[in-house]
Amino acid sequence: MNPTGYVALVLHAHLPFVRHPERSKFHEETWLFEALTECYVPILTVLDGLVTDRVDFRVSVGLTPTLVAMLEDELLQERYRRHLDRLIDLAENESKRLSHHPELGPVARFYAERFRLVRENYFERLNGDLVGAFRKMQELGRVELLASAATHGFLPSLRSVPSSVRAQIAVGVESYRRAFGEAPQGFWLPECAYYPGLDRFLADAGIRYFFLERHGILRGDYRVSHGSYAPVVCPSGVAAFGRDGETSRLVWSSEVGYPGDAAYRDFYKDLGYDGALDTVRDVLGPDGARVPTGLKYYRITGPTAQKKPYDREPALERVDVHATDFVERIARRLDSVAPSMGTRPIVVAPYDAELFGHWWFEGPEWLVRVLRKFAAR
Repeated sequence: MNPTGYVALVLHAHLPFVRHPERSKFHEETWLFEALTECYVPILTVLDGLVTDRVDFRVSVGLTPTLVAMLEDELLQERYRRHLDRLIDLAENESKRLSHHPELGPVARFYAERFRLVRENYFERLNGDLVGAFRKMQELGRVELLASAATHGFLPSLRSVPSSVRAQIAVGVESYRRAFGEAPQGFWLPECAYYPGLDRFLADAGIRYFFLERHGILRGDYRVSHGSYAPVVCPSGVAAFGRDGETSRLVWSSEVGYPGDAAYRDFYKDLGYDGALDTVRDVLGPDGARVPTGLKYYRITGPTAQKKPYDREPALERVDVHATDFVERIARRLDSVAPSMGTRPIVVAPYDAELFGHWWFEGPEWLVRVLRKFAAR
């Protein structure tokens, strides 16, 4: 196959470091547990399915040092096991309570099975080693892993202290080297934020390319002839790839993008907030506060407070429609700009990994369908 151009799907995974061994339960740890259950494990599961099916795909994934440290921490892994067990118990109790409800009963059973599958994939198939699973994906040539700044520091704000910027980059590179056994080629700038001269620090650390916002290329000091459809080589020799605006809106926006579809799961109506106190008592926060559980029974429906029950099958049908639309839109754009460029254009589509599965519950399924459809073209 001789493609007209390319699309670069880039997932950036980051969470702030939270670990409190002095407490048996700490609310902020649930940020990690939610991301594991809804994002990281499902994403790895669908990517592994592509490998099993011998689908020819490529995707870039950035893991920040703080996230890698938490993923490798045995204390947090054990606490995640207990967290999952509580969710499974909750979902099974809900399945019994709603066993005769024609609409909510199937949703509760869906969650019980999904939580059990996450536990099986994480603790049995992956042995709790998500970092190792990503490393394996890179060794197979399917995932390109990216380094990032040590604490996800906003580097333009640190510009006045160059040693701080260098330290953020150096620690990020060293964390990557320790976790993945080799030097990184690419770097995710926190918030895709760049300032002139930052590329020199990246070059000194051995980085070959990075990502930034589209306006960083279009409004830079050097005139570009291909817009964001081609990387720009900085004076340091490091290549800069600009985020594509249209693909960002399609996937990020809840108003004009795919995640706002009426069939998709509503993010905000959660059993942890809406259920009877006795129902959710075992999963309350450490101070007894209500917290999200991940059991969300309703779909977006529309701009109304009266939501319809979630139905998985129609939601997945919309996933396929949106995946097809995404692939066809990009193909048309590549076909339209390639003749005037004299080279193959690239559309860079970077997203926060936590969008897929957490904010947009059906996101991992959309991602795998997109990768399958691109591979089949």
